[in-house]
Amino acid sequence: MTKEQLSQLGKTLWGIADDLRGAMNADDFRDYMLSFLFLRYLSDNYEAAAKKELGPDYPKLEDNDRRAPLSVWYRDNAEDVPAFEKQMRRKMHYVIHPDYLWSSIAEQARIQDAELLQTLVRGFKHIENESFASTFQGLFSEINLHSEKLGRSAPERNKKLCTIISKIAEGIAQFSTDSDILGDAYEYLIGQFAAGSGKKAGEFYTPQSVSTILSRIVTLDSQDPSSGKKKKLNRVMDFACGSGSLLLNVRKQMGAHGIGMIYGQEKNITTYNLARMNMLLHGLKDTEFSIHHGDTLENDWDILNEMNPAKKLQCDAVVANPPFSYRWEPNERLGEDFRFKSHGLAPKSAADFAFLLHGFHFLGDEGTMAIILPHGVLFRGGAESRIRTKLLKDGHIDTVIGLPSNLFFSTGIPVCILVLKKCKKPDDVLFINASGKEHFEKGKRQNTLRPEDIDKIIDTYQNRPENVERYARRVGMKEIEKNDYNLNISRYISTAEPEEEIDLGEVHKTLKEIDQRIEASTKTHNTFLSELGLPTI
Repeated sequence: MTKEQLSQLGKTLWGIADDLRGAMNADDFRDYMLSFLFLRYLSDNYEAAAKKELGPDYPKLEDNDRRAPLSVWYRDNAEDVPAFEKQMRRKMHYVIHPDYLWSSIAEQARIQDAELLQTLVRGFKHIENESFASTFQGLFSEINLHSEKLGRSAPERNKKLCTIISKIAEGIAQFSTDSDILGDAYEYLIGQFAAGSGKKAGEFYTPQSVSTILSRIVTLDSQDPSSGKKKKLNRVMDFACGSGSLLLNVRKQMGAHGIGMIYGQEKNITTYNLARMNMLLHGLKDTEFSIHHGDTLENDWDILNEMNPAKKLQCDAVVANPPFSYRWEPNERLGEDFRFKSHGLAPKSAADFAFLLHGFHFLGDEGTMAIILPHGVLFRGGAESRIRTKLLKDGHIDTVIGLPSNLFFSTGIPVCILVLKKCKKPDDVLFINASGKEHFEKGKRQNTLRPEDIDKIIDTYQNRPENVERYARRVGMKEIEKNDYNLNISRYISTAEPEEEIDLGEVHKTLKEIDQRIEASTKTHNTFLSELGLPTI
């Protein structure tokens, strides 16, 4: 699918969402819209695989027969259904009963079937509890099909759902549906809903431009980025994964088979469900990712609590965009936690370093971590200064990248990217100041990084130059020590713009020409005044 086609599909779907949500909050409508897209994706893939599996036995229906072909096969071959589903689970990792396929649901919507609402309720439960080999319990838990926002009575809600589903079916029908299209459309819609949600969007979405920077950094060779990408990442983790877009961007950089296992954690239940759908929508099997619903700071995920060092989860890449300056409750128990014990606890007012240390603990010796944080982590004192100092003395902070303000939906403040490694080669820190006005495109509501801006950041990180005037510089540890381990970028890279050189000869020439024009104009003006019998000037 071309970029234009994807853009058109995205705009079509967004137009449907905008038209149909009415008085409904954009966040609420998002959950319905994206869930139906998810059902469409699962159904398309399943029906295509079933057609291939059944071959000539797959029913061919008349053009005016709108039933799902698989429903006809199920009816005529009831005794063979268990064996067929067993085979489909092996190949596809999931099954969907024909009654709950998108084609069946869309047909019910088209004819305004009064039972559509109940069919959807049963269908969502079927997918959660019976479709997948692994559990996807609660996948649709935030989709309230009985909400009064859809209508005050059951018939009104049924009618509204018929309209939404019919419009989506019509909107998608004009586009071809290869495996990536609906996944890309889903990402587009998440971005659009995020833009409409404003500050709330920080919970679940990292702008693609920033996501791309982190993804490209962690996929490069950790010891020698200039040598290019790693061939494979065995494990990738995002401990504040939101809708999963950052993890999927890493996968995009590596290719469909470039990552062994993806790990994500998300505290918000709605966003957690979005992430699981997003993974499946982008073609990942349920055995290729593990998304956990829980509190990262409390570390309530069993897989991350393995005390045997030989069995500890170690990731080749860690990426994260955690909530900025999040208030938390550090206590004695957390002070002894294996993640924080050797560095100390982040202050109650800002958990930024707590998030960083969590991710860093699970970073492998040859891995790279890239995390988005507020600028305050670079220079704030107290407990944060002690943590920052130890990370620097131990040689773990590799690169500091300053980004422009107003890039995020959730905040207008400028942010930075910290790149950390457990065994980096250079005995210095690379500073990149990408916040200058020439390094981004200013927008009315939001600033954006252009492809060339992203490329410049990555090229600078990759080649690690000694000095690029007003943009980048490698700074040795002795200089950082002299600055009390303060990493404020302006201490190391001058952001002052050079004054424009003035050619005094040209200025003199210009002034002389102006004087001559004034003199000529005055003569002309005085001539007119004399003719009118008025005093001259």
